[in-house]
Amino acid sequence: SSTASSGASPPMCPGDSPSPGLTAPVPAGLSHQQLVSSFSLAVLRQQPLRVAASIVRDSVRLFAVTRDGSPVITSISRWQFQTFYPTYPRSYSMAVFTQLAHQAGSGGPAMTGEQGALLDAAPQDAEVDAETLRRARQIAAVLAVPRARRDTSARRGVGELASVRYRGGSDDIDLDRTVEQLVEHPVPEEDDIIVRERVRTRRSVALLVDVSGSMRGERVRTAAATVGALAAELARDDLAVLAFWSDAAVLSHLGHRVPPQRLLEEMLRIPARGLTNIAFPLQVAARELARVPARDARVLLLSDCVHNAGPDPRPFATRLPRLDVLLDTSGEQDPDLARELARLGRGRLRRIRTYHDVAPALGALFAS
Repeated sequence: SSTASSGASPPMCPGDSPSPGLTAPVPAGLSHQQLVSSFSLAVLRQQPLRVAASIVRDSVRLFAVTRDGSPVITSISRWQFQTFYPTYPRSYSMAVFTQLAHQAGSGGPAMTGEQGALLDAAPQDAEVDAETLRRARQIAAVLAVPRARRDTSARRGVGELASVRYRGGSDDIDLDRTVEQLVEHPVPEEDDIIVRERVRTRRSVALLVDVSGSMRGERVRTAAATVGALAAELARDDLAVLAFWSDAAVLSHLGHRVPPQRLLEEMLRIPARGLTNIAFPLQVAARELARVPARDARVLLLSDCVHNAGPDPRPFATRLPRLDVLLDTSGEQDPDLARELARLGRGRLRRIRTYHDVAPALGALFAS
């Protein structure tokens, strides 16, 4: 042919006439299967020796030690246990690869039209591993979250005594604090008088815990420890706990007291599975906190933020009174999305790698 005589490579597009991938209509009077059968018989009759040689080569290849003689044949090493794994310099972190992927037009959060389903309770068909539960209880028992700062505009009447500016209520003057104020303001005004008054700071927190397929191993212990620590610390407040993957399960509603040990068991009963739909639990949290004053409500998201199911979660973050993010950095993660969710939710981002980082991170978030 003219292509062969010129030395040029034959075109490989199926639509080109010299291409071996050329498609043609089935002749009249023949079905597709009849045409394929007749072609196969023609090959066998015209090239019997080449067909036989190919069968022999494929049969012998089954006994090859390495099976790497041809670039078009998968090497047998692909199916063997590996003795090493590819490594990269320390400068090539997950953040670097994520940034490169974004620059190439990929690697961002995956958006789908999938809608999550809300379960009223954790699945009851899975058994809780006794050792994992014992370890999670032990971790939760030693975690301590610092108390929130006193809010002088909080509701008064019951609670712990605190020093607040005089507002016409208590007449129990805090002399030490009042003297400090008088030193700075020799001519005092009414609000320079500091009194002792009972102040109750009641928080309403919705904890969203990622239990998708990427949250395994140490991440499960970190999540369970966070649930146990918050449940114990917020015993006098309102706590809602929601476990999520592509769907979600409510472990406790606001105003419903669930013992921390039971929350741990329910949490560990859910197997790490499925994709990660962050948008859905944010919607559920917004409904859960709908009747709570914004100043008393906040959402805490514990996740690797690798969103790969459901709609874009960022618009839902803007509808929350406050969204704080605990980003698990012990494995795959999306720090860019985590940072953006915290910013849009008027909250803060804290990174945790193991359960040791949980208490300091929670303390910093609740102190702000």
